[in-house]
Amino acid sequence: MSAQGPGAPHLAKLVLQGEGQAEAVAITGFIFMARDISNAYLVTTADGDVMVNIGFLTSGARNKAVLAPHRTGALRHIILTQSHADHYGALDSFREPETKIIVQAQFLENMHDMNSLQPFFGPRTRKLWGTTVKFDGPPPRPPEVVPDIIVDKEYVFEQGGRRFEILSTPDGETTDSLTVWMPKEKVVFTGNLFGPVFLSMPFLNTLRGDKPRLVRTYLKSLDTVRQLGAEILITGHGEPIVGTERIRTDLDRMHAAVSWVRDYTLAGMKAGKDVHALMREVKLPDEIRIGEFHGKVSWAVKSIWEEYSGWFHYDSTTSLYGVPRSSVDADVVAMAGGTEVIAARARARLDEGKPLEAIHLVEIVLGVEPKNVNALTVKRDASARLLELSGGTNLSETMWLRSEIREIEERLGK
Repeated sequence: MSAQGPGAPHLAKLVLQGEGQAEAVAITGFIFMARDISNAYLVTTADGDVMVNIGFLTSGARNKAVLAPHRTGALRHIILTQSHADHYGALDSFREPETKIIVQAQFLENMHDMNSLQPFFGPRTRKLWGTTVKFDGPPPRPPEVVPDIIVDKEYVFEQGGRRFEILSTPDGETTDSLTVWMPKEKVVFTGNLFGPVFLSMPFLNTLRGDKPRLVRTYLKSLDTVRQLGAEILITGHGEPIVGTERIRTDLDRMHAAVSWVRDYTLAGMKAGKDVHALMREVKLPDEIRIGEFHGKVSWAVKSIWEEYSGWFHYDSTTSLYGVPRSSVDADVVAMAGGTEVIAARARARLDEGKPLEAIHLVEIVLGVEPKNVNALTVKRDASARLLELSGGTNLSETMWLRSEIREIEERLGK
């Protein structure tokens, strides 16, 4: 697999850091990292080894090879911090006869749901990632995980002089997140509890789709980690965060930022503002600003709004029924005087600096004439303008817009 183009967003480069890795990264004298779409970590003890995540399906042989020089004995435990396949896909490469596999209580349900819904999720994933990452053929089906230990709240074990406290910390990137705390060493593994990029806004409900995460539970899980007093915090991607003061400061900042977005959203709901206005107007105070590499502040507003209010926004009776707005596209086109009239209006809106309004209009045209060249051209140009305005920092936004542009150009024969 490979990143597409020098302008790939920070997160895209981060998840591809394992390409070409020949040696493990020593985090401490007893923790070693294999970089991957989600990193795999080896923890050595006086009585064999522990793995915290094991990497993507196609990375098992490489991850095993780079970690092999640091192995000290049998692999006693594999701890899976969540049910996304980039965390457990390489299971068959690592699992040994006596290995005990540890997961959170919702892991199995989430894994089975995600795998069984691949006819739905697979095309969505390919649409988003297809312009950023190229795979050498489709990935194999993830292995079935049969856990030995299921953690509801907390599970503790001792191995080779090291104590491992496994904490249930749901609703970061998944509803089945686990955190691994080593109290003697003051090391915590958080997986993707804080998203794929540390110190950034959580993606409470992703573009691809997944079970929604609750902001109140996310904040509780964040606080659980904050209270540990870790000296090294190891995430699913990138470099560890080192230093008790820095870790505490960063966690405080994330807690403050997400709490502020929650309070802003709830205050807006009480004031009678609609969700679209709140999304347009939201702006984090500079003193608690955090990254927007995967999730965004405005998307968090929408997720929190729907967490508290549900899917019906009291904006249209049509939301109660299975007839979409597009069912009247032909009527709108007829009343407007034809598709070219609307396409021309969309071009004018784009020229006025209103690309979203332009897309609204051309989608009416394309609902009637899917191959209308003028409408497709406006939609492509509007998407390109949105990509330019985005700055290319948010991976999900960038991937979506690039995929839209690519699909339109294919339809235009370019």
